[in-house]
Amino acid sequence: MKLADRVNRIQPSPTLTIDAKAKALRAQGIDVIGFGAGEPDFDTPVTIKDAAKEAIDSGFTKYTPVSGTEDLKDAIIVKMKRDHGLDYSHDEISVACGAKHSLYNISQALIQEGDEVIIPSPYWVSYPDQVLLAGGTPVFIKTDESSVFKITPAQLEKAITPRTKLFILNSPCNPTGTSYTVDELKAIGQVCLKYDFLIISDDIYERLLYDGLVFSSIAQVVPELKSRVVVVNGVSKTYSMTGWRIGYACGPKKLISAMTKLQSQSTSSAASISQKAAAAAIAGPQDVVAGMVIEYEKRRTYIVKRLNAMPGVTCFNSTGAFYVFPNFSSYYEKSFNGRLIRNSTDFADYLLEEARVAIVPGIAFGEDRYARLSYVVSRDNIALGMDRIEEALANLK
Repeated sequence: MKLADRVNRIQPSPTLTIDAKAKALRAQGIDVIGFGAGEPDFDTPVTIKDAAKEAIDSGFTKYTPVSGTEDLKDAIIVKMKRDHGLDYSHDEISVACGAKHSLYNISQALIQEGDEVIIPSPYWVSYPDQVLLAGGTPVFIKTDESSVFKITPAQLEKAITPRTKLFILNSPCNPTGTSYTVDELKAIGQVCLKYDFLIISDDIYERLLYDGLVFSSIAQVVPELKSRVVVVNGVSKTYSMTGWRIGYACGPKKLISAMTKLQSQSTSSAASISQKAAAAAIAGPQDVVAGMVIEYEKRRTYIVKRLNAMPGVTCFNSTGAFYVFPNFSSYYEKSFNGRLIRNSTDFADYLLEEARVAIVPGIAFGEDRYARLSYVVSRDNIALGMDRIEEALANLK
């Protein structure tokens, strides 16, 4: 059997692969501390689950319009106006089976062979692979700790060519947890205004900000760009609804229409019950989110302090999302019991097999010196995981 060439352009999602390995070990009765998947450990709030139960009981279990239900779109419209001062109509919104699905629809509807897509690096693992699947070419802008993992306007302008079709901006960022300020977004936006390409504003972590920071979207701070910005968001991270699979995109009607056409020939609509739950989440009480953020911030503070206290490890104090991205490269070329650590993949394998700690190697995000840890586990488990990592590092000689 000969598979399509497009399949060979991409790799399986590393984060899901690591999570699957950790779960397989747990199924064998092995105690593993999992810092792999970006999946909140909180339960979905009761009011949201109640809305889903009501949908089931009332028989709301059939197909819906491909681009989403009216009440979910209404909730999104109110949310975008309330939170960001952005006005959208129903035909400027497309609901999909998760924010990842929304991003996939955008790439398939927009990118052609030869098109370039600018992606700040480190990046979320699926951005470049989705571009490759569409026939495009990812163009990476490198960042590191010295720039607090943010690109500059000059870097962006240097990366732009006549083939640039799209620029992806994720703030707060997965995997680094860095967040752009209003002034930084304005400066980047001024560069974008000079050229003709679209911008994806991946806002999936918008509510997960710490240290008193307030979220802003580039479409909000540079209004002249709104017609060229596609805002992507969802309910997975904010409301601990990863398994409900609801994401959405707000953007130009022509693109949204094309995305809907594509989706009509792939998944059709997102699940009706999940859409009812998502509408309740977005339009309902938000106090439960504030409670989650308070807990995440405490975990962030603790894990960053522990990592930076480890000899040879440096860790940026992330200001958003629920990830840290420490630099473990000082331990490369060291070994334990004849096992040589050459790169982030070797290091992640070593921690999983010897310390029973699951992390994601930084190479998956385009930066081999680092690794990503999700602090979506209890503080007790974070402390235990840090103890295990500390011991594993001490064993490397």
